[in-house]
Amino acid sequence: MLVTSKELLLDAQKNGYAVGAFNVENMEMVQAVIAAAEELRSPVIMQTTPSTLKYADADYFYANVACAAKKASVPVVMHLDHGSSFELAMKAFRAGYTSIMIDGSHSVFEENIAITKSVADACHPANVPVEAELGKVGGKEDDLDGGNGGYTEPSEAAEFVERTGVDFLAVAIGTAHGVYKGIPKLDLERLSEIREVVSIPLVLHGTSGVPDDTVKECIKRGICKVNYATDLRIAFTEGVKQVLAEKPETIDPKKYNAAGREKVKEYVMSKMLVCGSNGRA
Repeated sequence: MLVTSKELLLDAQKNGYAVGAFNVENMEMVQAVIAAAEELRSPVIMQTTPSTLKYADADYFYANVACAAKKASVPVVMHLDHGSSFELAMKAFRAGYTSIMIDGSHSVFEENIAITKSVADACHPANVPVEAELGKVGGKEDDLDGGNGGYTEPSEAAEFVERTGVDFLAVAIGTAHGVYKGIPKLDLERLSEIREVVSIPLVLHGTSGVPDDTVKECIKRGICKVNYATDLRIAFTEGVKQVLAEKPETIDPKKYNAAGREKVKEYVMSKMLVCGSNGRA
């Protein structure tokens, strides 16, 4: 069933686990994520980025996820990841998305507050929760370029949450989008400081490539939603490449897409166990 992210993340916050949020790019990835959630009895969040919505618009992806959620026995959220403008946030909202992120982190503090509040004010009457970002998660993913990033200041976080009325906050503590060069070093003390002054659920972006033990420690310190994107793409592509390497004559997309789907399912299941969301549906 399709639900909002608020009920899932408040339960995660209360019970000390996190819900995995997985970026999906096609029908097979949607099927893989749902299959993983069903097998582990886990709630799940599926999300799309602005560049994914350029490839096929919000209605296509919403229809895919809504269809999968209708057949599923676990709670499913459809989330806009890194909404890049008020207009795109409203497009996803009107398409039926049950959770919206507006990312004003590339703007100065006051501008970030203004755009975040405008989206929250538009979504809240329909009980659709809103995620925002403060500080800047670095790295590059699709059209999103966070550069070298910039850490979230705990004092700013408290003011930001109070003035925007946002439901969840993505924090910048040293993660980055895309593929890491080496092992990322996260500022866990900063995360704890933010947790002390902010009561809403916190979100970790750029988690592909972060060691599982580090993710678990972040969850202990207040992270309730963990985003995975790059590694799902890698997993899907590995499955496709494997089939085409072993049987180069294959022309049926169902054959290699099914292999990609299976690899994504395996990966998603492993990360649900890291998040501790298994058995929480």
